[in-house]
Amino acid sequence: MLLAIFGASAVAGVLIFAIATSTSKSSSVGPVSIWGTVDGGTFTSMIENAANTYPALSQVTYVQKDPTTYTADLTRALASGSGPDVFLISQDQAVETASEVQLFPYTSVSPTQFRDAFIQAADPFLVPTGVVALPIAADPLVLYWNKDILATAAYSQPPQYWEQLLDMVPQLTQRDDAGTIQRSAVAFGEYVNVENAKDILSALIMQAGGSLTAYDSTNRLGSAMSKSGIVASEPAAVTALRFYTQFADPSKSYYSWNRSLANSQQAFAQGNLALYIGYASELSQIQSENPNLNFAVARLPQIKNAPHTVDVARVYGLAVSHTSHNIAGAQNVVATLVSAVNSAAYATAFNLSSARRDVLSQTSTGNQSLFNAATISSYSWTDPNSAATATLFQAMIEDTTSGTILVGDAVGRADAQMTQIINNNH
Repeated sequence: MLLAIFGASAVAGVLIFAIATSTSKSSSVGPVSIWGTVDGGTFTSMIENAANTYPALSQVTYVQKDPTTYTADLTRALASGSGPDVFLISQDQAVETASEVQLFPYTSVSPTQFRDAFIQAADPFLVPTGVVALPIAADPLVLYWNKDILATAAYSQPPQYWEQLLDMVPQLTQRDDAGTIQRSAVAFGEYVNVENAKDILSALIMQAGGSLTAYDSTNRLGSAMSKSGIVASEPAAVTALRFYTQFADPSKSYYSWNRSLANSQQAFAQGNLALYIGYASELSQIQSENPNLNFAVARLPQIKNAPHTVDVARVYGLAVSHTSHNIAGAQNVVATLVSAVNSAAYATAFNLSSARRDVLSQTSTGNQSLFNAATISSYSWTDPNSAATATLFQAMIEDTTSGTILVGDAVGRADAQMTQIINNNH
């Protein structure tokens, strides 16, 4: 497949964006260092393979960093002027990273060019003053389902719609005489032991017709958590939070999860959870944790009769450091690496999907076909500070499940906190 793509668009990523002048296969861009958290051997091999076509990449080096300290290490290095020329970030880091990067100006890559080339979930990389990073790959949120557990309740397929999930939960959840959950249908309702809880609730809010933040007519970012959604009588965030938290309410027939249970990904791998929402990149980890687990992957359930399909993906992009001593060379490297052939190679190497529309339109099979389809229809939101909003989400969920405040009040408080987080970033 890569050779077929290469014949049509090997240099498309460079020609689309008038970023720099030295983009020919023979020209040198000089030494360019890249930092990221993905496997060093795999990334280096990918660069070496690309350098066979683009010798200018021969001086590109990659350093693998510890994901637990990556942000702090990067911030310190950039502040001291000793950081990399290029670094990998996800779309939820775009706003907080914007001041540390050499933006790609809109005179080089316009918003229209960007959106024509890349998926909608990459939009947070577009800030009012330019492009923070060029996307190279995407990781869609999907539904993992245990075939054996569903079969015991006579279900041959996972739910396509959330309404179907509600019907399935009582049949798939098992509790003992004391009411203790022995097997769970779905890990919803809590935060600390639900892997990807923030992203799951974000997906529910967007599916309900809402958003978390939005730019106004003056290009100023603001909270959008009070925005009405499909249920016009209330904010979409209220609809989504009420739906999500009911699964942790022992008084509800949908009670299926609580914070005393194991981490949701572990519970699924151990065969104690019927339905697990995780990223496509988690597939190999689940398989390695339990090679005998009889499971499959499906698209994220949707709201029935909703105006359009809303999937969610995490998008990874390459940003150029404003402290780089080789900005032109770094921009050339980024433009080359996000070309169709190299984006496809990166996605294949790391079991992800490309963030490019032209690559995603190519024929694929098996799980990759499902992942690509989910990526095409994926959305995201502009996160002003990923760590601060994670705390916001945790408080919003736990205030609701603990009964401290009502759902609407929890969203109202979160709306005010989101505004404060945005203001603190200015």
